[in-house]
Amino acid sequence: MLADAPVSVGGLARLSTCDWPGRLVATVFCQGCPWSCGYCHNPGLIAPRSRTPVPWSVVLSLLQRRRGLLDAVVFSGGEPTFQPGLRDAVLAVRQLGFAVGLHTSGAHPSRLASVLPMTDWVALDIKAPASRYEAVTGSATSAGRAFESLRLVLASGVDHEVRTTVDPEFLDRAALTTLVEELTSAGVRSFAAQRMLRRDPGTGASVALPEPPAEFLAACAARFPTFAYRSEAPGEQYRRNA
Repeated sequence: MLADAPVSVGGLARLSTCDWPGRLVATVFCQGCPWSCGYCHNPGLIAPRSRTPVPWSVVLSLLQRRRGLLDAVVFSGGEPTFQPGLRDAVLAVRQLGFAVGLHTSGAHPSRLASVLPMTDWVALDIKAPASRYEAVTGSATSAGRAFESLRLVLASGVDHEVRTTVDPEFLDRAALTTLVEELTSAGVRSFAAQRMLRRDPGTGASVALPEPPAEFLAACAARFPTFAYRSEAPGEQYRRNA
């Protein structure tokens, strides 16, 4: 087991029931992300370094105490594949007997490919149709990286979910129609749409934006054999159709 820190950890959720639906997990929030999406739910994790990092020894200590109590560990972010040591971190977690989940935007396909064989479940965030990607992420290469990662995940045989946060600023009805077509053509069968939240600048509270267009949700339900819609407004529940 590694004594040194393989990844930079910006936060640690000791118990989560929502980061891997149906599982009790601890979530490791990896520091750093190469993209700057305006709706990022964890903007404090975008910078390469955290002002208050969590020592890797704290993560390992928690997991050692929670063996037999937690189902799995999820690596989230930020962007976990931003970390060159992600593979070593995943190996350390697996040595403790935990299943491994991964939340990723697909920003680093080669690193994603290296950890996929050791991963039990992947949530891949596809942010927009290819033509709108740069507007969302601020990166000219982001569409190619994300869709290459999509190809890798679909070919891997690893259990997964492709998901999109519906940002009405960039995803109008035409863009959503194109997105469904691109994902269907790629072979996506498990998809989740997520209602967008904004943080109130005064209170820091999350405020849900209007629901995505009904015709988009209907198209998703018709085109994807497994489809979930998550309305993250306070008090609303995760809803799934399969």
